[in-house]
Amino acid sequence: MLPSIFLISMPGGSEWLLIFLAIVLLFGGKKIPELMRGIGKGVREFNSAKTGLQQELEEGMKEGEAKKEIPAKK
Repeated sequence: MLPSIFLISMPGGSEWLLIFLAIVLLFGGKKIPELMRGIGKGVREFNSAKTGLQQELEEGMKEGEAKKEIPAKK
């Protein structure tokens, strides 16, 4: 028996064509640019949030390392 991971793969050329036709039928030609703009904005916001979180983590790690380097006074 094949593991289920082998049953799932990326769509081929004819499958992409069917997906595209289904999208055109569902949303219509005029709504597709609006849909793509919305997806683009979402991707931009996600990448912006990801970058901001990564910078905050890096700054926190640098602060933690700086505190370790300063010897404690007794």
